[in-house]
Parts: sequence; structure tokens; C-alpha cells
Amino acid sequence: MFNIPVITWTLTTILLLGGSYHVLQAAKSRHLTDRVNKGLHALMNALMAAMLWNLIPTTMLAQVTVLTCAALWFTIQAVARPEFKILCTDSQGRLKCLYHALTMAGAALMLAMMAQTTTPGHGTVPAGTMSMPTTHHAMATAAHTTATPTLDHSPALAIPVTIFFGTAAAIFIILLLRSRLRTTTTHAHTPKLTTRTEHALEALGAAIMALMFATTTA
Repeated sequence: MFNIPVITWTLTTILLLGGSYHVLQAAKSRHLTDRVNKGLHALMNALMAAMLWNLIPTTMLAQVTVLTCAALWFTIQAVARPEFKILCTDSQGRLKCLYHALTMAGAALMLAMMAQTTTPGHGTVPAGTMSMPTTHHAMATAAHTTATPTLDHSPALAIPVTIFFGTAAAIFIILLLRSRLRTTTTHAHTPKLTTRTEHALEALGAAIMALMFATTTA
């Protein structure tokens, strides 16, 4: 699927547009925590776009480390005590931070799964193609001839992650449609445009994540 240029370019455009939106929101925010959160989302979008083209594979360890730290940061916000007002305090905010922690962890997992396809003995994949679906069977064979630990059960691991992000995409689409319905039926408590935009971006991001993980099961 990702060998088709139009799909790769479409997903790349969506990710970069989403990243640009988060950069703008970070610049407009008055709170340091919001700036950091939006900046991390922009970074994740950029790294996911780079995954589609198999760019800068030599820095994958650093990328995985950054995304893992980002996942830890959102987890800390999700479990922070209520007196820390700059972090997630209400139930909705904690749930949002927990989801973002899982999103960052998912991106880190995706990079780790890609990294094993570029290590010695596994070969490399040209830029502009997704390496995982085209090298999965080669990876399974190479795993028996190398002493380097690898994610031998990546398809089994990817299936529940694919289901999770697919479900998340559906939930965000429902939230988006519900907010639009409320907008057309009443002007009371109308969600802000920013909220609807974020729901749309979350839905697209979750769908792309699910699609990318789904390719590893092929």
C-alpha cells in the first residue's frame, strides 16, 4: 500500500499539516505546559511523516528515546495530583493526557519495529516506501540466523495496537460529528472551532497510526 506514491504523499501532507497546526497553537499558547504538549505533537507528526519515507534511520534510537520521554511526560500529567493546576486536573483532561501518552508510545513502538528492518542482516528499504510490510517475511527468516534480539512477534503485537487506534479514530469521528450537530441545532454551548479541529486531527492521526500498524500484519 505504501509503495503507492499518491498514498504516501497524501499521508505525508496530512501529517505535516497537522504538525504545522500544533506549531501554531504552541506559538499562540500562554502556558508553558501547553506549548510543550503542542510542540511534542508537532514533533511526533514530523517523525511519523519521516517514517513513511524511511528518512534519517541512523537517528532512530534518539527518536525512540524522545517519543518514550514524551509518553512518560503525558503519563505524569495524567496521574498528577489535582493541586498541580498546570497539568491535567479534571477527568476529561486526564483521559486526554493518557491517550496522548499512548499515542507517543505507539509512535515509539512503530519506530522500534522499523529499526529492526534496517539493522545488519535485515537489509534496508528505499526512501518513499514503508519497510515493514515488504520485509516482514525476510525479518522472520533472518531472526533465526542472527543473535541480535528483534521483535519476532511484531504482527501479533501490531494487531491489538491497530484495533486500539482504529477504535480511537472512530470515537474522535463521532465526537466531531456530534459537535457539528450541536452547532447546527443550537448556539448554546457550541464547541469552539479549535475543539472541532483537534477532534478532526486526532481522528486523522489515529487512523494513520492504525493504517501504519496494520501494514505490519501483512
